[in-house]
Amino acid sequence: MKTGLAAGAAISIPSVLRAQKAQTAARTVRMVMSGDLRVFDPISTTATITFDHGLAIYDTLFAADSRNMPQPQMVGKWGVSDDKKTYTFELRDGLAWHDGTSVTAADCVASIRRWAQVNAGGQLIMSRAKDVSKKDDKTFMIALKEPLGLLINILADPGDPGLFVMREKDASRPPTEQVTANIGSGPFKFNHGLAKPGASFTYDRNEIYVPRKERPDALAGGKVVNVDRVIWDNIGDQQTAFAALQAGEIDFIESPPTDLYTAIESDPNLELEILNKSGNDMLIRMNCLQKPFDNVKARQAMLHLIDQEAFMRVIQPNPKYTRPLTSMFGNDTLYTNDENTGWYKKGGNPEKAKQLIKEAGYAGEKVVILDPTNAAWAHIPSQLLAATLRKIGINAELAPMDWGQLVTRRANKGPIEEGGWNIFISSYSDKNLGDPIGAALLLANGDRAWYGWPKNDEYETLRAKWADVETLEERKTLARAMQRVWWDFIGAVFLGQFVTPVARRKTLTGLMPTPGAALPMWNMQKG
Repeated sequence: MKTGLAAGAAISIPSVLRAQKAQTAARTVRMVMSGDLRVFDPISTTATITFDHGLAIYDTLFAADSRNMPQPQMVGKWGVSDDKKTYTFELRDGLAWHDGTSVTAADCVASIRRWAQVNAGGQLIMSRAKDVSKKDDKTFMIALKEPLGLLINILADPGDPGLFVMREKDASRPPTEQVTANIGSGPFKFNHGLAKPGASFTYDRNEIYVPRKERPDALAGGKVVNVDRVIWDNIGDQQTAFAALQAGEIDFIESPPTDLYTAIESDPNLELEILNKSGNDMLIRMNCLQKPFDNVKARQAMLHLIDQEAFMRVIQPNPKYTRPLTSMFGNDTLYTNDENTGWYKKGGNPEKAKQLIKEAGYAGEKVVILDPTNAAWAHIPSQLLAATLRKIGINAELAPMDWGQLVTRRANKGPIEEGGWNIFISSYSDKNLGDPIGAALLLANGDRAWYGWPKNDEYETLRAKWADVETLEERKTLARAMQRVWWDFIGAVFLGQFVTPVARRKTLTGLMPTPGAALPMWNMQKG
């Protein structure tokens, strides 16, 4: 009998291990994101990959739903005084940090103050605030000197950056000093032990997280995690990533190359899905602190030089996914308009660009384009941009790097000789361009603006009125006035709008559509 039992146990062990391994794989999702995570603090950068990291491990006071309406998230109850100057917020029950300690009002106050130093909407709140303070362990207040009807919208805006709540000791750091503890109160925990910078990062389900009872709706509602682990694999080569997706070694690719769409659609195990319904707007950001783009005529030359259709063809060859873009407020927002758009010409106007660059006094200076070679959506148009600039006599030079390095280098305000830059290509959610208070791209306040640091006082005077304009029609009128000035001083140059589907295995379901570029990892399931 003993011999028989021993033999039976020996035979059963491998099958048990195989079953456990299969069960673990079924509860683990492997994803290839569109960039490499280099900056972990979502308050210190506007990089989308860092925002997604923030969504995983941190929580927010309010969140935007699929209609872009603010909904309570960490807040359980809130109210405003009769004179509209004092807002009181009470935290909901069950909020705890990953180390098991309770989230307090002091954490929220410190987080608001830190976020408000770098977020345009937060700066507006603080300019009108008498005080932001805790009332007790679960209650805090924002007392204003004058009413601000957009306050809750600003707190909920996923914006640049979003208001992620951190521990008081972390949020007490200046926003220029990165928080690296990665301890939040969100639905996932960052696994420090399995972190392999440059290769992969691992997120584990937060067992003590208490989701809201409402159904999930974009970034709002219940953040229910249905898997045990999510791994972000950094696979720079797109063909390698696609082969891994086909083989079932990974479950998801955030930005599959367009030349693989047909192969993905023909594979019975794979599917393309559009999560960001509003799409992204591709843009060129110029450094207004350095020659030649410190001269407005050089920036105007770029506006006339760009052939949007040509750039969209290399970014997204299928025309059903692309559109030209001439409004600074995006293509599909309430404030999209055609004010001062006479510069747009199909095919561009290189002769006009040559004339303007000459008038700018360009003297052959090197123009450095930051070129993220591991992000095809920006790498390919960067190459086209360099070739286009050379055709009109500009000494364009590509600086190859990965996206993580670009995110770091674009913060350098110094000259080229000291690691500075002239141009980088990026994208912005079309939806976010409908909010000139929260969209960092739409600021023109110099050193406090987004990378590139444009400055125009007339435009900023108009933008400052946005928070106090009450009706939609008044805002539309103000938007036209802002756009008239914007296309004179050129805050950025658009390359067009595109929609990109993600690629996933059909066994991965429940991915959350959002009205922007965010990628929440709650709600998804793996069959």
